[in-house]
Amino acid sequence: MTGQLYDVIHQRRDVRGEFTGAPIPAETLDRVLAAAHAAPSVGLSQPWDFVLVRDRGLREAFHGHVRQERDVFAAGLTGEQADRFSRIKIDGVLESTMSIVVTYDPERGSPAVLGRHAIADAGLYSVCLAIQNLWLAATAERLGVGWVSFYREPFVQKLLEIPARIRPVAWLCLGPVTHLERVPDLERHGWRQRRPWQDAVHHDRWDN
Repeated sequence: MTGQLYDVIHQRRDVRGEFTGAPIPAETLDRVLAAAHAAPSVGLSQPWDFVLVRDRGLREAFHGHVRQERDVFAAGLTGEQADRFSRIKIDGVLESTMSIVVTYDPERGSPAVLGRHAIADAGLYSVCLAIQNLWLAATAERLGVGWVSFYREPFVQKLLEIPARIRPVAWLCLGPVTHLERVPDLERHGWRQRRPWQDAVHHDRWDN
């Protein structure tokens, strides 16, 4: 069991081009969502919701918005960086089986959320834990997940009729894949290289 957990953690990838579009069995999707909902949350507030987006028209509208934001980002690049980015696929919105938008409700559990009085973002961190649970569970089910970050939150709120107080934290593409790449896309394309985990460890104080 321990070895399988570590395998899933290291096999997880941010999927873009490997989606097959095949259906996801209902019981599999239920397990993945239940795993996401089992995440820890500050004050047991469970401030997340999951919007399941299957409608092709909605996904096409979102994809068009993503392409516009990609162009905005690309316009600020030059030289080799621009060339590298031009070869990177940034989303699998239309190729994946469906999308899941994970949201954050800052009022869930209010007015007194145990543990959030000193760290206002603790609720948002809780949502990120649910996203990680979802991602690892999907990987264990041999599904791919791709987190799309090229969007403006107000656009998604309007598109999916999300209340103004609710924040769309992540648009995730989900579905069966042909395979998971051994090396993450950004490393393969030379955008960034992963630093050794040892370089991220500090003892007692930052400078030590």
